[in-house]
Amino acid sequence: MADLHNQAITRGVGLSNPDSVPPPKPKRNKYALACALLACMSSILLGYDTGVMSGAMIYIQRDLKINDVQKEILVGTINVYSLLGSAIAGRTCDWIGRRYTIAMAGVIFFAGAILMAFATNYAFLMFGRFVAGLGVGYALMIAPVYSAEISPRSIRGFITSFTEVFINFGVLLGYVSNYFFAKLATNLGWRFMMGIGAIPSVMLFVGGLIMPESPRWLMMHGRVGEASRILEKTSETLQEARERLADIKQAAGIPEDNHDEVVEVPNHQAGGRGAWREMFIHPTRAVLHITIAGIGLCFFQQASGIDSVVMYSPTIFEKAGITSDNGKLLATISVGVTKTIFILVSTFNIDKFGRRILLLTSTGGLVCSLLGLAIGLTVIDQHPTEKLTGAVAVCFFCVLSSVATFSMGMGPVAWVYSSEIFPLRLRALGSGLAAAMNRLVSGVILMTFISLYKAITIGGAFFLFAGIAFVAFVFFFTLLPETQGRGLEEMEEMFGTFFNWRSTVRELEERKKLKAEEGKRNDLA
Repeated sequence: MADLHNQAITRGVGLSNPDSVPPPKPKRNKYALACALLACMSSILLGYDTGVMSGAMIYIQRDLKINDVQKEILVGTINVYSLLGSAIAGRTCDWIGRRYTIAMAGVIFFAGAILMAFATNYAFLMFGRFVAGLGVGYALMIAPVYSAEISPRSIRGFITSFTEVFINFGVLLGYVSNYFFAKLATNLGWRFMMGIGAIPSVMLFVGGLIMPESPRWLMMHGRVGEASRILEKTSETLQEARERLADIKQAAGIPEDNHDEVVEVPNHQAGGRGAWREMFIHPTRAVLHITIAGIGLCFFQQASGIDSVVMYSPTIFEKAGITSDNGKLLATISVGVTKTIFILVSTFNIDKFGRRILLLTSTGGLVCSLLGLAIGLTVIDQHPTEKLTGAVAVCFFCVLSSVATFSMGMGPVAWVYSSEIFPLRLRALGSGLAAAMNRLVSGVILMTFISLYKAITIGGAFFLFAGIAFVAFVFFFTLLPETQGRGLEEMEEMFGTFFNWRSTVRELEERKKLKAEEGKRNDLA
């Protein structure tokens, strides 16, 4: 028994069964990875729209004769619309399931892309943006939730971070689409740019119909047999599948010794009932901490101004002295390539180094990059008649380093972290609100960026974003504990001790050791 106890301690705090044998070396579960890839494909929709609009706006402005205020509104409102989609999707995916919500996101965005492509005036185009925004909101909320719930714990970060991978891939596709369709007539090029977005939405719809349902959603609805079979397919070992099943049963309020195919779930656990009350009216200390951490992380991810760097990169490059359409579009492609490379670096290391170290390193790098960009743009602004090659090079480098540092941590970790920390009964609502906050802040920044830089200069705008990024660093360091290697059903135990994350981790270790000792005594009895 002593050997069994030592094995349990060796396995760490992620255990629910102290007598389990040590797990094999983590490996990639191909079935779980394929399911997650299909789900995360939904985030291509946001990435493509973000990337393509940055270049299409040049030609939309010329064709439809819109002013700067209309341009700001057109660029930013999709994020406001998507926060509505994210908020609705939280309830929808508790009602009809995760996979059908993914299929619904594809249908909605398809309709929006077609409407935008055939828009004949500004109002028509805005209506298409509204429909597409709802689809983006659905996709952003459901992709990380489904990925987190389907994944083995050892590679959950790797799989869930594909949300950000596909956002970046979509941005790159949008930039490439801009470059090629810019060669068409002005009134046709931007329509093709917008309409091509319908293609990934069709693939998303088909994927939503063929992928398995989330085992945690099935358990919330009492479908234990189906959940068990999916867990066996998506776990690395049969032992892990049994442990995950036991943890999910406990979270759903189902007795562990109940082996029926279909069971009745307690009303307070089923379908996310009472989630609003538990999160905002009578939250426990742990739930309050989780809510602040999850929603705050998604707030700061966008408040640092990264979308203004990506969406308005042609404007930034123009301010930096790159004036030709071809030159600006080629420069934006380099932004997309940089984002894609660094998000892949992060994806393959998030389960190795953990969430905190990537997040803090990324945020610190972003602060420095935004400061450099602000200084470079300020110098150029103050010498408008001079050709300052050095300052232009600094601006170009800092744009690339901004998207690189963001993509290596803040980008993927926000989706991974916010999708895994909420308890099962609160996960859909919590993740939906986090995604809605993310889109709201992005929309506000994009709809005010031109007005902001006209009021305080473009350099001043990025000084402001650098300051916000510094506040974000302090927030992350203070309130976000490490979640690497923890089971989804164990997350609540890690929260509740504000401003003392080290103590929280130590207390969790002690509780797990006591639980292992208790299990040992029960076995002897």
